[in-house]
Amino acid sequence: MGEFVIRDCALLIRMSGLPAAVNLRELRERLAVASPAVLYHHFCETPLVPSFDNPDYRNDFAVWAKFHLGDRVLAERLGTIDPYAYPDLEALREQVVELLDQRLSEVFVVPQAPVGSELFFMEATTVVFDTGRRVARPEELCRAVERMTTSSVYYHFLEARRRTRAGSDDFSAWLTDAGPAYQPAVEALHGIDITFFTLAELRAEVVRRLREHGGQPC
Repeated sequence: MGEFVIRDCALLIRMSGLPAAVNLRELRERLAVASPAVLYHHFCETPLVPSFDNPDYRNDFAVWAKFHLGDRVLAERLGTIDPYAYPDLEALREQVVELLDQRLSEVFVVPQAPVGSELFFMEATTVVFDTGRRVARPEELCRAVERMTTSSVYYHFLEARRRTRAGSDDFSAWLTDAGPAYQPAVEALHGIDITFFTLAELRAEVVRRLREHGGQPC
């Protein structure tokens, strides 16, 4: 097996060109035609946005529904969506639009955001770079993860699920190549529920599971 190459990343965020949404109906209309990049940014890339820090809702649409539309029911439904559980972004779009249609059928008055609280649809380019650091042996991975930036953790543990054919994180893929002795660690990493972790919490959880199931020093 080769060395594990530690990479990092940053976002170049820009306006998508879609009109802003001011109510639930407009949210539904915009998401039905939004580019996959918009869906990916607001569902998957939010942990990398410095201003995003809401432990209850891990995507922008759930946060907007709660704090600006005042619709806690919708926020809870949107907040339970795991974008990595869908085979592609079109399947994710179908689920979100269906959920919004359902909510529209339930309300008598379409929820609307106050003036100045409209939702702007963004997209981003991910810039990936080599940190120059390498992990030569599996038993060194735990300490390496502990020292990673949160954006490195995002790239190797979350973004990899869309990037790799197997839909797995980079750590698990590398340990799998190391042989059956590391299978318990691989299974432990696969068992992490990413839904409500911040990136710092996710890093700590990866380290904990590598230490406990891989016998790796940290």
